[in-house]
Order: sequence, then C-alpha cells, then structure tokens
Amino acid sequence: MASRVFLHVGLPKTGTTYLQTILWNNRDELRRQGILLPGFGPRQHLWASGVVREEPNLENRHADAPRAWAALTSEVNAWAGPAVISHEFFAGASPEQASRAVAALNDAEVHVVVTARDMLSLVTARWQEYVKNGATTSIDDYPESEETSPHDAWDWGSMDVADVLRRWSAAVPPERVHVLTLPKPSEPRETLWLRFADVLGIDAARCDASGSEANESLGVVEVELLRRVNADLQGFRRPVDRGVWIRGYLAQGKLVPRRGEKFWPSPARVEELRARGDRAVDELAARGYDVIGDLEDLRTPSDVPQRRHPDSVADAELVEAASATIAAMLTDVRRLTNERRRNRTRRGLVRKAAGRARGLWHRSQTR
Repeated sequence: MASRVFLHVGLPKTGTTYLQTILWNNRDELRRQGILLPGFGPRQHLWASGVVREEPNLENRHADAPRAWAALTSEVNAWAGPAVISHEFFAGASPEQASRAVAALNDAEVHVVVTARDMLSLVTARWQEYVKNGATTSIDDYPESEETSPHDAWDWGSMDVADVLRRWSAAVPPERVHVLTLPKPSEPRETLWLRFADVLGIDAARCDASGSEANESLGVVEVELLRRVNADLQGFRRPVDRGVWIRGYLAQGKLVPRRGEKFWPSPARVEELRARGDRAVDELAARGYDVIGDLEDLRTPSDVPQRRHPDSVADAELVEAASATIAAMLTDVRRLTNERRRNRTRRGLVRKAAGRARGLWHRSQTR
C-alpha cells in the first residue's frame, strides 16, 4: 500500500502538460527518490480519469482504456512509498466518483492537488483548446450550459475551481487539498514546477526540467479559421481522430506556429467571468485549503490588456491564413507521397533480389 498518493486533478490549461512532461521525463529519477509514477504513460492517466468519471464508450479511446484505473490503483497499492497520478480531466468527477476513487487507494493518505489560474484567462485558453478538439462553439457561448456532467470534460465541472474543490474535498480533508496558483508574469516559469515538487516531496534539483512542453495557444485568426474548418469536417468524431488530425496535425502542427494575436471574449463576458472568479476566490479563502502562491492571483485584474475578439477576424485575414496553411499541407502531401513511392520502389527491389537469390539456390540444388 502506498503511504501517500497525490492526485493532481487539474485544472485544465493551468500548466498541466508542462508538469506532466517533467514528471514523465524524470520517471526513473522519481523512483530513485522513492516516488512512484504508475502506468506506461500520460495516456493511461487520461483513460483512468475517464473510468473514474464513468465516461460512456470509453473503449472507443482504446480497448485497454476501461481497465486503466484498475491498472494504476493495482500498481499504487503494491507500492510502499508515495505515488502521483496526474490528469486534468479528473477535475470533472462528482463527489461520489471522487470518494470511490479515494477509496480505491486503500488506506493511503490521499492528497488532492489543483493548479489554478484566473477565470478569464482559463476560460479563454480552454475555449481555444475546445476548438482544437473539433468544436464550433463561439467564445462567448462557452461553456454552453451551467449544467455540468462528469461525462463532459469540457464544461464548467472541470473549470470552476471552487466547484471542483467542493466535490473533491468531499473525499479528503481541506488540509490535504493543495491549491497551486500559476506564477505571476514577472516570476520564472519554473516557479510552478518548484511549487508542485515541494508539495509532492520531490527533490526538484535532481530532476531535469529542460525538456518540458507547454501546450501553446492559437492566435485569434488561427482559432477562427480552425473553428470554421471544424464545421466542414466529416468523419472526425473518434477521440483519436480529433487528437491526431485536428488538434495534433492541423492546430499544433500548422496553426500554432504562426504565433497569432491573443484574444478575449466580449467585454460583457469578461465581466461575467471576473465576477465568477471573485466568488470562487472568496469561497477558497473561507474553506481552509492549503494555498501555495497568492490566492489573489486567481482574480481577474480590473484592467486587462486590450485584445481582439474572434468575431473581428476579417475574411481577408482568414484567406491569408488558409492559403499559407494549405501550402504547408500540400508540401507535406508531396513529401509523404514521394516517401511512399521510394519505399514501394525499395520493397520491389528487395523482392526481386530475394527472387533472384531463391532462383540461384534452386539451380544450385539441381546440379
């Protein structure tokens, strides 16, 4: 049985990819420090979050996905020291699901870790990630409803930090709920990793954080272009298709590198999000959670910088971005076609050589 288990449950778009990359890149070092990172990779932790949240049709992600939580807990329960499980989609679990997840870790001392940021920047970043995964919803209409479901990792259930902590603190006492605020712009990027490592008892000086990845955002023209492309896509409903082709190839591979302008929702929506964030901060302050960083950093500032709204994108801007993107994609098609042709030629030459060798062998046997 693990002595302590740290469940890093989100929030999405709060440096989770950055932290998870460091954890997996240093998995062997963590083990040398006596800390278990169970499973074969980040995807298994994603699947496990789906099991905990009772996500329908989880087998569509992978045949092994429905067994992911059992695999992780089995490994953790056989470990004698601390362990860490991390995926931001755990945030959406209901109180009952969170309690069952904690119970599955036997009698380990379970800690819940939540990384958080102000509501305006969180929802803005989360919306563009939603579009990266095939959505067509406009920024001012996201999330689409106040109703939440543990089956939907994209609704308020994974973003409203007060609600997330309310649900998860039903399973663990408040002193074992750790809220890590994102560093201020003036602070080093590594501050978040150092805060995270300190909570988990990791000796950060012995870990290599140089290969960490950030999940970069789209610019205003690029996100509007992708949103419109999504409306015309057919047959990209499976999670693997959305992840590989829409998010991976087109968004991350072609549109993010354009380094477009940042954006906000409408002024009215900014005010709604500011008020919601203030209510969340007030609740967190009253509940006695362990806050690492400045809780006031979770409030949206009264004077946010001016940024464009996606509705302001002109057709000419979309045409320019689409033209450059199509040209880059055509280059990829040509390269891949030429590689396939060369591979086919090489396979043909190998078959011919093998045929000649067999013929020579047979002739040698008849002499």
